[in-house]
Amino acid sequence: MSEDTAPPAEARPVGLDELLARCRALIASGSRSILGIVGTPGAGKSTLCAALIAALDGDAVLVGQDGFHFANQELERLGRRDRKGAPDTFDVDGYVALLGRLARADAPVVYAPVFDRALEESIGSAVPVPAGVPLVITEGNYLLGDGHGWERVREHLDESWFLEVAPDVRHDRLVRRRVSYGHSPGDSADWVRDVDEANARIVDGSRGNADLLLHLTTVL
Repeated sequence: MSEDTAPPAEARPVGLDELLARCRALIASGSRSILGIVGTPGAGKSTLCAALIAALDGDAVLVGQDGFHFANQELERLGRRDRKGAPDTFDVDGYVALLGRLARADAPVVYAPVFDRALEESIGSAVPVPAGVPLVITEGNYLLGDGHGWERVREHLDESWFLEVAPDVRHDRLVRRRVSYGHSPGDSADWVRDVDEANARIVDGSRGNADLLLHLTTVL
């Protein structure tokens, strides 16, 4: 976001067609662009990104912040296993370094990690980003945050969107997602209450740094 751009104070309803038009404007710039999509856990970031990637048909690649989760073994060593997903449980330096490489686009291909929710671990070098792809979409909770080094992410984003959703919808999505990966309903509800909701409050504090605040009107 440019220094002289004032973000809107309130989120507005936006459909997929408008968002695709914004993506195509970035693609038409003639150089590699990076779009950051931010939102609380359960806001629908992954679903939106999948729809954008499919519609852009090879002109965009998705690189997720979640690929930089610390491994569970390291979280155990740090005593942070029960707060996985908090701002200090990611390799922020590694993520920022990767964004810099992606922005330069001076290598034939750059490889990014991906987070496997079934394993609850990251897999390195899983996402190839060829130099000829004009748009990189990166999504995550803390792209617009401050502290723990997250403020350095914004310098690599050509545009940023903050996706908002009703708290009850977010809560239900998160519980269902954890249950789908084998956790009990009770444990899932406890995790969402004690961990995801705490992280959501932190993420909400960064919404004013976005270029676009949006409620998605399109059913994906």
